[in-house]
Amino acid sequence: MDFAPSPLALQLRERLLAFMDRYLLPYNAAWHAAVVAGDYPPPFLEDLKTLAREDGLWNLFLPTLRDDEPGTRLCNLDYAPLAEAMGRLPWAAEVFNCHAPDTGNIELLHRFATPPQRTAWLAPLLEGRMRSAFAMSEPDVASSDPTNLQTTVRREGDHLVLSGRKWFITGAAHPHCRLLIVLCRNADADGADSHHRHSMVLVPVDTLGVQIVRNISVLHHHAPEGHCEILLQGVRVPADHLLGDWGAGFAMAQARLGPGRVHHCMRTIGQCELALRLATERALERTAFGKPLAEQANVQEWLAESRIEIDQARLLVLHAAWLLDQGDAADARTVRAQVAAIKVVAARLQQRVVDRAMQVFGAMGLSPDTPLAAFWTWGRALRLMDGPDEVHLRTVARHELAQARAGLGDSAAYFTTPEQLRAPPHLSA
Repeated sequence: MDFAPSPLALQLRERLLAFMDRYLLPYNAAWHAAVVAGDYPPPFLEDLKTLAREDGLWNLFLPTLRDDEPGTRLCNLDYAPLAEAMGRLPWAAEVFNCHAPDTGNIELLHRFATPPQRTAWLAPLLEGRMRSAFAMSEPDVASSDPTNLQTTVRREGDHLVLSGRKWFITGAAHPHCRLLIVLCRNADADGADSHHRHSMVLVPVDTLGVQIVRNISVLHHHAPEGHCEILLQGVRVPADHLLGDWGAGFAMAQARLGPGRVHHCMRTIGQCELALRLATERALERTAFGKPLAEQANVQEWLAESRIEIDQARLLVLHAAWLLDQGDAADARTVRAQVAAIKVVAARLQQRVVDRAMQVFGAMGLSPDTPLAAFWTWGRALRLMDGPDEVHLRTVARHELAQARAGLGDSAAYFTTPEQLRAPPHLSA
């Protein structure tokens, strides 16, 4: 089990970091100014995307990328350090066409789309000519259990008709968003088991009956690409807009989550690395009570704890990426538990590491002058996005209990009884 990046991954990481230093960081202030002015996406973004594609830094996240599709095919383990590097600058991933939720949607379309669906939606996404959103969460049910979802789809002749309300749908406010992948409850699902009652439908954003109600701020942070509430009122699309099989939506949604969570977690680790670097530099520069912050014992402990926790989390996420790369050779339940574990670890890590960095910065850490406040907000949101911590902990616990149940009694030899103490075994020659 070797988590060291391959020579190709190392080469691409160096090229990506150099690209970010040369092209992206000089435009960081301009990107934020454009967002504040309502000019989103900034006009220079397309030029940066063109440069990235010409430099071979495009669609790096998809292990199943075909030879005739644009991009560089990498396994999950090789992509992980690139995702970490992109995470340092939250808007960077879009430049390389490696941004959520499009990465997950591309994977879904890559696995389940029909040839016409690939032409209509997958090709433009791979080319970076459009954006998409994944519409699952709902305001009126506990969406942490997807079997609760109530947005309905019914078959009506040659059409599918959708009705319901979705919210916190990332990317739906992006001006280039053209497609919603909507997870719906089948109207005829009463006789099916809870895991076969839902289907996925491809819904163009401009379809009659689709209403973007609002872009919901997250802890008062406004995301320009949106975390939207969407109303679907009798939305009618052709029957060939069904993605995959009728009733297979739940399984498809689960399949989408594994690599995406690795991407999220590695971007989080990149933000934590930057937060730690900012904190260490601040500690060296600031003086309080007659000596630099870096010489204060509690500050040294914060820095050390952050370094240890980041490295621990990175190893856990790389192990999950490695497991995903094993495909059918890896036990599916183990993979699911590991992916659940990294989601909990990464979100909590971000809150702890960024909180310490904010404390080192003092009042400045609360301001928009540093990225720390936005990083902390994202870390808190991650504890709910893609499922709350409690659901993932439940998955890990169930896996541990299943393993213990399968080998119940195996640990009995580690107990010591009074009879064994009175008559210890003798070694035979």
